[in-house]
Amino acid sequence: MNETVITYALYLLAAAPLTVWVARTLHKNGRIFLVDCFRGNEELADSVNHLLVVGFYLINFGFVALYLKISREVVAVRGVFEALSGKLGVVLLVLGAMHFFNLLVFTRLRKRREIENRVPPVPPVLKVTNDG
Repeated sequence: MNETVITYALYLLAAAPLTVWVARTLHKNGRIFLVDCFRGNEELADSVNHLLVVGFYLINFGFVALYLKISREVVAVRGVFEALSGKLGVVLLVLGAMHFFNLLVFTRLRKRREIENRVPPVPPVLKVTNDG
């Protein structure tokens, strides 16, 4: 087995568990945030949370698979580490970017809901005149 194949194997052995760990962590800890975003509707929050995890897996495993190819031959142990660190670094950046994108979307949803439910600081005064 040459260094390129070893790099492929190590990449998959690291990227797959990283993706699963991040997805489980987001699923477990994101529930409370989603329940708040959906006004306490736990059933809807759990459903959206599950759908987000499924989408997360599809996108990330798809990306990991597409990003597997190495354009040049890996030579020696140093080359294995360099190729592996570059590939895993990009995978981790994509995972982080997806996480922050999801946070951005749901934070905006939450803020919009808070604005809609905000009570005016001073009750409006309604004047009705009867000028006949």
